[in-house]
Amino acid sequence: MNPLKELHNFGQSPWMDYIRRDLFASGKLKSLIDDDGISGVTSNPSIFEQAIAHSDEYQEAIMAFVGRGDIDAKAIFESLEASDIQNAADALRNVYDSTDRRDGYVSMEVSPRLSHDGPGTLDEARRLWAMVDRPNLMVKIPATTEGIPVIQQLISEGININVTLLFAQDAYKQVAEAFVKGLEIRVAKGEEISSVASVASVFVSRIDALVDSLIDANEEKSLQVIKGKVAIANSRLTYQEYKEIFASDAWQALADKGAMTQRLLWASTSTKNPEYKNTLYMDALIGPDTVNTIPPATMDAFRDHGIVSNTLEDDIDGARNVLQTLDDAGISMEKVTDQLLKEGLEKFVISFDSLLKAVDTARNV
Repeated sequence: MNPLKELHNFGQSPWMDYIRRDLFASGKLKSLIDDDGISGVTSNPSIFEQAIAHSDEYQEAIMAFVGRGDIDAKAIFESLEASDIQNAADALRNVYDSTDRRDGYVSMEVSPRLSHDGPGTLDEARRLWAMVDRPNLMVKIPATTEGIPVIQQLISEGININVTLLFAQDAYKQVAEAFVKGLEIRVAKGEEISSVASVASVFVSRIDALVDSLIDANEEKSLQVIKGKVAIANSRLTYQEYKEIFASDAWQALADKGAMTQRLLWASTSTKNPEYKNTLYMDALIGPDTVNTIPPATMDAFRDHGIVSNTLEDDIDGARNVLQTLDDAGISMEKVTDQLLKEGLEKFVISFDSLLKAVDTARNV
């Protein structure tokens, strides 16, 4: 059996971390849905920057805006993006319906320049939700201090949210609490909650990329045995937090009214270190009520030689020991995750500015 499709048997939904216009024209997305069991699509500024700045697929659509001086590059990009997101959402609508709204989502990110602007994020999320006008849209909000109350507010308004750039377990708990509180607010207002969906996107390989470099710079040679293990340990322990939160009495009261859990989504699951198996993070994080959003190259690798087994709760004590070993050596996971969040936001800002520049360049050809 295709390992990608087999993931569903273990309660994990494979989504694709990629979007561009040729997916729809070629019928590629439909075949990924039918043949590989792909049940969602995620996007981010880096993905769109690659699509727009490094291909000519959007040139004709951009040129349609020539002569309309009142349209700036951001507005043009949003129009292009919304069209792609709508096409992907429509392609996944049958998945959304057949899974009773559990899967079939497409994610669209607010401008990364708003990451520390709560009111701006709130306004843009509402605007994008209305612009795309699809029930299987998820608006992506970063897990910044300013973003967490926005997540609660948007959930209370019935807007589906993909919380992105999660690294720290403490940040995850705040996000999950915001989700639960948002649903409780809806219930208090007499509004339904069975259609409100959310995922919490925990980034994986970026943790090892940074921690491994810190281990190599540390004189404690015994740390070498935990290289390539910290990201998996962090993810497995975050899943334990998930299980605890969604086993509570407070959650059960919401579940009785039809609420769906906010699933953990594993992001950044391609390996950054060529010495590691290229399906390492997929093989190690398979378990119930989770999502893995997969870039195309990793998807091809997993289809070819992925190992499908219920691995997410393997050796939880060992996971705790890995993080304790790191802490004992003076490497702070809090500092690591704070740095990764900052770097992730900066990377998306650079990509966002680059794609806007590409739109301007294409318009002025």
